[in-house]
Amino acid sequence: MNRLITRGLMFGNLIEVSSPQLVARYNRALKALTGKETALTDFHIDLSGYSPEIGDEFGDLYYLNPTGANRQFILLTTAQKEAPLLNIRFSTSRGILTQFIEANEAQLFALTARDVVAGELQGSVYSVDTAEKLFQMRQVTVEADTIGGHVADAGKLAALIAKFRQEPDGWRDEALIAEMIALAKRTGDVTRVPINLPAMTFEQANFWTSHFGGLYVFQDLRFPAAIARQPVGTLGKLPIAQAMDFSHRNHIADWLDRNQLAEPIVQARGADAGAILRQKMDFILLDAADQLGLDVGDARRTELRKVAYRLGSALPDEFTGLAALLRWAEGAGPWPKISSEHPAYFYTLRARPGRDRDLVNMLLSELSVMDVRQLFITHKERFYEEYRRWSDAKKTHVADFLAREYQVDKEGAREALFGPEPRMDELSRPAMREGPKPARDLRDIVGPWGAVRRGG
Repeated sequence: MNRLITRGLMFGNLIEVSSPQLVARYNRALKALTGKETALTDFHIDLSGYSPEIGDEFGDLYYLNPTGANRQFILLTTAQKEAPLLNIRFSTSRGILTQFIEANEAQLFALTARDVVAGELQGSVYSVDTAEKLFQMRQVTVEADTIGGHVADAGKLAALIAKFRQEPDGWRDEALIAEMIALAKRTGDVTRVPINLPAMTFEQANFWTSHFGGLYVFQDLRFPAAIARQPVGTLGKLPIAQAMDFSHRNHIADWLDRNQLAEPIVQARGADAGAILRQKMDFILLDAADQLGLDVGDARRTELRKVAYRLGSALPDEFTGLAALLRWAEGAGPWPKISSEHPAYFYTLRARPGRDRDLVNMLLSELSVMDVRQLFITHKERFYEEYRRWSDAKKTHVADFLAREYQVDKEGAREALFGPEPRMDELSRPAMREGPKPARDLRDIVGPWGAVRRGG
């Protein structure tokens, strides 16, 4: 992984913790949450306060998330909102933590100036020992306080002040006044500088989880479904209308279409389909060359084209399918018949704009893993898993490409591939129609986006 780390593609933008004061604060929170302390005098932390160095020290990558259901967090600074989130168990966790920090930034800035803040992303279950329990986790509540209990003390002080003001003889109540003074020494003047860090609850109806080999849950759609990476039969009975795994390509394709979640790249508004398809084809050639042990030089397009010539009729179906689609897009060939059974099918799609865009692109990346750029952008956990299997040569080529073509303009690359970020009106709950829509016969589907240009 050193190639990725040195190029800023892994553990990038982590927050350095090196001052004795911050290390001591971190240890106070760590002791309160886990019963452990670190012996390290400097380390780095992510958005949640997780440190990969401490994870190595403890031999536990999930020391802040022991059950995998309710992630704990440690905030030393509000600057953590810009850091990545490592060891993700739920795709919603980063967004929830970021929103919590941004919604309470002024309070958290003041609190972290005097103490460390710790909290938890609380779901409605305490462990995920069966896949069925995942469907009970429709909401996540974030609660936090300083280790010194400043928020709780401020609440108590505010209540005592109200009591003092309401009681006619409150100024004679020496015990009440003494308690107020003691609390005020810890909290400051809450009448002038209120301390308030309310619990926040977030909806979590649609998400990905790393549990059970990787599982996508879409509950808040017209046609709900769960999609698993491993055989769905191994997960037991799931409380949802449709359960599929990655081998059910036709079913997944039909489900995407019925929910209007995906669109063809060649018809996507503002997309440079030719450039996107060519890059996907390059990645497929790089993978084929790596498996065959072929030298690709610097892995530029001219070198990869030589691999295509050399493979000839042995070119991967994913490559030939995209090549046919590219010819049609540029007016140099007929409409290709790419059904959902074709290996190139999911390479031709991207998510439609909307609140679930990133989650759908994440799913599509796992169904088209040779497109390493999309995999890296949308699903780093799966990318790192695939990366470990590659040869040193492919690791170097991919790391160089991502550093050269993605790191320099992340936002621009994402918009070119997936379109602009969703508008607020696109994030609203979708309208529900009356009556079920009958399933389509997939044998009649021409191309990856339905029966269009049928006679081409």
